[in-house]
Amino acid sequence: MAAVEFAIVVPFMLLLYVGGVELGNGLAISVKVSETAHTVADLVSRNACVTDSALSTMLGASSATIAPYSAANATVTVSEVSTDANGKATVTWSKALNGSPRPVNQTITLPSALGNPSPANVSLILGEVTYQYTPNLGYAISGTVPIGESYYLFPRVSSVVQYPCS
Repeated sequence: MAAVEFAIVVPFMLLLYVGGVELGNGLAISVKVSETAHTVADLVSRNACVTDSALSTMLGASSATIAPYSAANATVTVSEVSTDANGKATVTWSKALNGSPRPVNQTITLPSALGNPSPANVSLILGEVTYQYTPNLGYAISGTVPIGESYYLFPRVSSVVQYPCS
């Protein structure tokens, strides 16, 4: 009788255990992705002007922030978004690691938390990270899962962050 009960319960217990492990890994990576997006935006927002090599170094720092997970699975983008007198937001400049930067003059929809309509004549630094998470045991069920986060910060030492420095 106990063997039959054990045979019925074990598959459910294993599924629950594996699902818990995968959920825990996914949540841990999600926290790292958020932290990385914030860190990259924060590093750039502390400058009045950034060079190409400085931006590359700041983007490269994302590998330390996202550790112990592989930075090769992450696409990290930092951009400056500026609004015009009507609050229309467009990309001023952008640089990416492991991916393509946003096109200059691309229209961006700002989060409603910044105000509706969007504030006029401001610049924001946008840090974005997308991580391609491949579950260890649940790959056959879900495939690769993209986990992404974006983070907006105002420049700290000037009204804009100039790139490249002139």
